Amino acid sequence: MCVDALLNDIEFHRHEMVHLAATTSLSSEEVIRTSVKLDQLLNEYNMIQSKNK
Repeated sequence: MCVDALLNDIEFHRHEMVHLAATTSLSSEEVIRTSVKLDQLLNEYNMIQSKNK
């Protein structure tokens, strides 16, 4: 995945998680699932960034 697409995906999931947390609860399955996906994307981004240094 290219960095721009990855950053867009990160932003989408971040906004989605905030929206879900505001409309449900922080411990809802949807929020947790979105949080896990966001963590995976952030880890992928960090790996790419560390390789480019």
